[in-house]
Amino acid sequence: MKIDPAMLAAADREKIEALKNPRVEEIIERYVGLCRPAKLTVITDAPEDTARVRQAAMDKGGERALAMAGHTAHFDGYNDQGRDKGSTRVLVPPGMRMSKVIDTADRYEGLREILGIMDGVMAGKEAVVRFFCLGPLNSRFSLRALQITDSFYVAHSEDILYRAGYQEFLRSQGSPDFFYFIHSAGELDARGCSKNTDKRRVYIDLAGNRVLSVNNQYAGNSLGLKKLALRLAIFKAGKEDWLAEHMFIMGAAPEGKNRTTYFTGAFPSACGKTSTAMIPGQLIVGDDIAYIRKGEDSLPFTVNIEQGIFGIIEDVNPKDDPLIYKTITTPREIIFSNVLVKDGKPYWLGMGQPLPEEGDNYRGAWKKGDKDTEGNAILPAHKNARYTVRISELENCDPKLHDPQGVAVSGVIYGGRDSDTSVPVYQSLDWAHGVMAGATIESETTAATLGQAGVRKFNPMANLDFLVIPLGKYIKAHLDFGKSLAKTPLVFATNYFIKNAEGRFLNEKVDKKVWLYWMEGRVHGEYGAIETPVGYIPLYADLEALFKQVFGRAYTKDDYNQQFSLRLDKFLEKMDRMDKVYAEEEGVPEEFLACLKNIRRRLEEAKKKFGKGVVEPEAFV
Repeated sequence: MKIDPAMLAAADREKIEALKNPRVEEIIERYVGLCRPAKLTVITDAPEDTARVRQAAMDKGGERALAMAGHTAHFDGYNDQGRDKGSTRVLVPPGMRMSKVIDTADRYEGLREILGIMDGVMAGKEAVVRFFCLGPLNSRFSLRALQITDSFYVAHSEDILYRAGYQEFLRSQGSPDFFYFIHSAGELDARGCSKNTDKRRVYIDLAGNRVLSVNNQYAGNSLGLKKLALRLAIFKAGKEDWLAEHMFIMGAAPEGKNRTTYFTGAFPSACGKTSTAMIPGQLIVGDDIAYIRKGEDSLPFTVNIEQGIFGIIEDVNPKDDPLIYKTITTPREIIFSNVLVKDGKPYWLGMGQPLPEEGDNYRGAWKKGDKDTEGNAILPAHKNARYTVRISELENCDPKLHDPQGVAVSGVIYGGRDSDTSVPVYQSLDWAHGVMAGATIESETTAATLGQAGVRKFNPMANLDFLVIPLGKYIKAHLDFGKSLAKTPLVFATNYFIKNAEGRFLNEKVDKKVWLYWMEGRVHGEYGAIETPVGYIPLYADLEALFKQVFGRAYTKDDYNQQFSLRLDKFLEKMDRMDKVYAEEEGVPEEFLACLKNIRRRLEEAKKKFGKGVVEPEAFV
């Protein structure tokens, strides 16, 4: 390789050359020459290599050690606190068609711009070359990934979140089939945060199987293997008859049943995705991204491409998320990001105890009463503060986490954040209707993305931010995948955020365990249901028994009627919004459009029959 020996030590050079992979060498040569780091270090799967990364993250200021063993804290800059949709683009070559909802840029112009920004961006810094595996090792699901970054925080995060992949590259015998990611935090300020965020760019180059990212550190923008790799995988899956989804994978294991039933679930950020995957007493395989393929006998199987969690920490407390809370408040390797730190201890919003009135946070030294330049009170911790931890550290880690065969999918759950329309849980009428339920998810925005909170957003399959193929083609892939299966999973929709007229939530946060048990029982034919215009909803008697069994508390008929009354007018308003969205899309399958029309017809007939906009559930019996 044509890299200066003063930059690349002989031992590191040998690690690269041992792969006998010309494509790997070409990428390293090109981007080292472009970004010009002072030093390049190659990290393999060896424990001493990964330990060095963690130590360097602290030595170089990307993280600070906390009082509890294994805990560290990282701060992103005050304007680098979420996925930057405004600076993220899919690079589109001439002739490639994309949906209007996907943010794109001309490939030639986009590459010229970002490569210009990256010219010399690593000067004076040490960069690392990383090798990872998306999915379990030595599996038909596995995809190899290479990352070069000058952020040891990013590199350390990836060691927690992903499986080491140097051996996978060795096994591939020089194959050029892998994703690669080039990242630089750019110039850093005195606190080690990215400085030139006005030049923050995250560009996904589908034609090059790569993502280029610069002037950021927030994990959603900088960790190549997370949502950036999801975009590349969606593009790959669209050509190869499998699904790459923004989904958790969990095993429902109701007490006394002696069985585990696996679900995948797609929820937009801050809609209960991680807390659903972490319901007490159940098993977690993953909380974020799933690859789904046909397995034996044409049944669907899935794996978690990650081995860790990058979770929102707000409201993680002993009552609502006891398993997560116990894990992140005991000694083990964890990175806390953008929390409040006082006397070596991390604090976050909604943790179930009073917070200090001063400390360090994502804006620097903080004390109660501090205001920003616009006069708004600065919160002690950011609402999108996070924790990064290995799934194997959790008591409810599923033993099949690393199974190369994956787990069989029996159910799919779609959830949104909806205060006035959908019931807490319903089952779709069939697979096509389930695809429709996923493709019509709406969510009220939160702090997980940069921008205004509280706005209702359309987010099909909770995957809109990551789509790199036309929406019609993406929906068709789901419909076709279901048709190719010997038995399709049941599909459900949940909404944990329904409110009454006074704005009070009608569910407790923990109630999701009952909704899960009902879904699990439906998979096994143990519960009946009421057919409504929007799908099958639970019977009151079944929920009454489940609440008593799970929580030992009463579930009243009034609770049931408030939660499961069908808000026909609100559903029809949603159908109006969906019709408008899909009227602007090209190539939407007729089968999908027919499903939209069918649900509208059912709603209109119900309204005509009952003569009112809200109908109690048992009216449909």
